[in-house]
Amino acid sequence: MVYFLRSSPRAWFLVGFLACVFLLLMGAYFQFVDGLEPCPLCISQRIAIFLVGVCFLVAVLHNPGVLGIKIYAIVGATLALCGAALSTRHVWLQQLPPEEVPECVGGSLEYMLAYFPLTETLKLMLSGTGDCAEVNWTLLGFSMPAWTLLAFLMLATLSLLQAWNTARTGSKPDSKKVKT
Repeated sequence: MVYFLRSSPRAWFLVGFLACVFLLLMGAYFQFVDGLEPCPLCISQRIAIFLVGVCFLVAVLHNPGVLGIKIYAIVGATLALCGAALSTRHVWLQQLPPEEVPECVGGSLEYMLAYFPLTETLKLMLSGTGDCAEVNWTLLGFSMPAWTLLAFLMLATLSLLQAWNTARTGSKPDSKKVKT
């Protein structure tokens, strides 16, 4: 079991990348098949998932040495924790009483970009609107942002574990050779 967990960081980064692809495909499914229109925070979380996935993919393609693995692990975990912060904000908005929910701006990202300055659009995307407080889907009593929060925390954990997982084919953790 321990050997399995200490397998190639490249393989684990690939697993993380595939998880990100799966999450993005699920978001596309819910939007285009089930008809759930994403709110500004949902779009922000998708962007965060995409960025984590890109980090993991670059780590897989680069196949770095020990130092590089640690850098990718820290960058991937930081991006995942930023996504977790967005998900936490989203879950918090969904728990607010109706009278404390921010105003709805109505419409999609295209609407916000057309009628609001870019800075205001970014602020709304990162802080959320009344649209973000609606719970349109649950599984086992948890909303989609709660499941996304769990996914971000798992991705951050997977990424951080690679900082300690330097057992790679052809190099030892205590090797003085540093390949970046």
